[in-house]
Amino acid sequence: MRLFAIRDYRHLLGAQVIALFGTGLTTVALGLLAYDLAGPHAGTVLGTALTIKMVMYVVIAPLAAAYVDRLPRRALLVGLDVIRGAVVLALPLVSEVWHIYVLIGLLQAGSAAFTPTFQAVIPDIVTDESDYTRALSASQVASTMESLLSPVLAAVALTFMTFDRLFLGTSAGFLVSALLVLSTHIPDARPSTHTKAWDKAAAGIRTFLRTPRLRGIMTLNLVVAAAGSIVVVNTVNYVRDELGGSQSDVAWMLAASGTGTLLAALVLPRVLDRVAARTIMMTGAAVLVSGTTAAVTLIATGLATWTGTAIVWTVIGIGTALIITPTGKVLRASVGRNAIPEAFAAQFSLSHLAWLITYPIAGWLGTSAGFTLAWSVLAVLAGAGATGALLLWPRHDKPGVTTAPATLARHAPSKDRSTLSKAA
Repeated sequence: MRLFAIRDYRHLLGAQVIALFGTGLTTVALGLLAYDLAGPHAGTVLGTALTIKMVMYVVIAPLAAAYVDRLPRRALLVGLDVIRGAVVLALPLVSEVWHIYVLIGLLQAGSAAFTPTFQAVIPDIVTDESDYTRALSASQVASTMESLLSPVLAAVALTFMTFDRLFLGTSAGFLVSALLVLSTHIPDARPSTHTKAWDKAAAGIRTFLRTPRLRGIMTLNLVVAAAGSIVVVNTVNYVRDELGGSQSDVAWMLAASGTGTLLAALVLPRVLDRVAARTIMMTGAAVLVSGTTAAVTLIATGLATWTGTAIVWTVIGIGTALIITPTGKVLRASVGRNAIPEAFAAQFSLSHLAWLITYPIAGWLGTSAGFTLAWSVLAVLAGAGATGALLLWPRHDKPGVTTAPATLARHAPSKDRSTLSKAA
């Protein structure tokens, strides 16, 4: 495959995969650590930790995008990997809940700066349009493979070791990722058309607000977050307390959601060549609304079973991939090349702003009022997000319709102006 003939891309993708697996192990281990420290209140602890993560992402990602063109990007990525590896290494040592909150804040501050920088590097290395689309899909497949295999690896590991050892695997993953990034040649960022830091940070968000298809993506972010919060925050207590499962069972149930995401992501690259991104993403929204409704039905009727839960979790995974996978292609079609880092940083922040809304609902409301009420609220939010996307992203927004702001078109190189005229 021509894409993988690009050495720097291979190494960067490898770095992403390894770091993702480390992060996946951390997610499983963090949930079990919260249960170990807080028992029935693990959902509250995990919800709070993840809320801190979202605050860091929403605040720091735009600032990182604002300053990334002033820094050597390879050195920045390596440094952030090293910092994250060191922080994760300290997680097994915690003895109080507040220790988790402090370390998660530090860890996610690094991730919030790493992700938009990493995303902005790819189009500078993979310059062909079709190859770039496939690079986005490969990145999504890597993320979904992590969602599938990290819980499986964790389940296997937990049969012969305690969960705190999983943090060691995460730390090692970040360090290996740093070595792979160090082996690549990453060009310096192109200077942004904005000179002030706040202008750079806000430019991507302004683009979202002025572009119909991107406004639609903003509300689709809420659909993904509403459904995903049920899986990410509540699986630990749901499996341990409602289904009477073990630590390994928690990991296997998370793997069910990852399986759905993986299956969809493997099929989507070819489908995206023939079907409009809007159609696929709206289908994903419908799938996620159905999944959250089914989750509410399971818990409200008292009919929660292993098989039924695994099916619902898999459906949620499928719907998530249907929305997330085409997002990068839509972003690239909506801005000029110089504005790509700002657009990706804006999506990074806006998507995590949605999670900032839904994580506390799943964690705090789920613990205090029960899963039925919390999941019902999340199902309503998913439905509202899907409806908003249908209204904000017009059906007629097709190739040939220019919706990108005129200022971006003026600043874009001639090679990119043709791209600006294309919708995803």
